[in-house]
Amino acid sequence: MKSLKKLSLVTLFAALMVFMAACGGGASKDNTSGTDKKNDTTPKTEEKQEVSGSLTVSGSSAMQPLVAAAAEEFMNANPKADIQVTAGGSGTGLSQVSEGSVQIGNSDVFAEEKIPDKASELVDHKVAVVGMTAAVNPKVGIKDIKKADLIKVFTGKITNWKELGGKDQKIVLVNRPDSSGTRAIFNKFALDGATPAEGITEDSSNTVKKIINETDGAIGYLAFSYFTDESVTPLAIDGVEPTEENVQSGKFPVWAYQHSYTKGEAEGLAKAFLEYLMSDEIQTTLLKEQGYLPVTKMKVERDAKGNQKDL
Repeated sequence: MKSLKKLSLVTLFAALMVFMAACGGGASKDNTSGTDKKNDTTPKTEEKQEVSGSLTVSGSSAMQPLVAAAAEEFMNANPKADIQVTAGGSGTGLSQVSEGSVQIGNSDVFAEEKIPDKASELVDHKVAVVGMTAAVNPKVGIKDIKKADLIKVFTGKITNWKELGGKDQKIVLVNRPDSSGTRAIFNKFALDGATPAEGITEDSSNTVKKIINETDGAIGYLAFSYFTDESVTPLAIDGVEPTEENVQSGKFPVWAYQHSYTKGEAEGLAKAFLEYLMSDEIQTTLLKEQGYLPVTKMKVERDAKGNQKDL
């Protein structure tokens, strides 16, 4: 009996030791699990690479308001990045990016239309769509014009607004230089390729707008992004209003892509900025605020030859 009691005590003691060891091991395992769990919940994202450096963008003055505004916001978020945006026309932008004197060349037209021999060296980034139309001095007295009459106005066959139901005022043409992408688009899609008569020629869309406003009888052409007030009157063409919806559906004829070209694939700051231009932040907010149309909303598309088809 005494031996049985002794044996029971030994067994009980052994069981207790096993239990304690198990508890100790469990605690140790739990601690390890806690550490592992903590490590698992630590974000494993890479540290955001700082964007810095200098970038020069030139070209289309129609694109300048959008690109300059986007550059300002981009630099606010990336203080070590410096982006300079200049105008001068699409031809200038394409020539300079092709030569390598700027990193991005903005253009209202396809490179194939301006520099066909060097277009293959450039990469096209379609960042927006621009609609444009004829703009007149508010005192002219008309808001709609037939396309056939618009061609006659710009080719000098109609010289007074009274011939179109407007005021008895001499028509003053305000054109863009040959290097202008805005001129190329307007000539192609509004004038059906006709060559405009001689008139006032200005490099900047801002200056064109100012001259139209200050000159009785003046007519020129501007991107929708410049119709921000009543200082000039945008004209409907053949009864179709120059609106975003009419461009997107293909009803309004005068529109084009806004291209940002790089020589070869974009790298570094140029790549980061172009990605920013295509982001939702720009495409759905700033772009519309500046009067441009998102590429993603277009229901038609055009190629470099001007052929349009439904999407």
